[in-house]
Amino acid sequence: MTATWTIAQLERNTDGVVTAHWRASDVDGDHSGSNYGTCSFTPDPTDKDFIAFEDLTEADVLSWVESELDVDAIEASIAAQIAESKEPVVSVGVPW
Repeated sequence: MTATWTIAQLERNTDGVVTAHWRASDVDGDHSGSNYGTCSFTPDPTDKDFIAFEDLTEADVLSWVESELDVDAIEASIAAQIAESKEPVVSVGVPW
């Protein structure tokens, strides 16, 4: 399985994006796992690679986010959530 990564929201100032809110999730039948977080950036409009806010794509921002994170660890965590959902270590209930 491969997690699906999305950008949930962006925060910006007059220079550009300062915070990206991201979500990674995966589903296996009735079982799912997800992780949510933020990455902060310091936009520099003078940088040759700068992209104006109105020209950004989700893929652009996802590439920034993924360069800041341990993607493999996050996807492993999501896979572990799904595995735990399939075979819980802890059960709930009462014996009566």
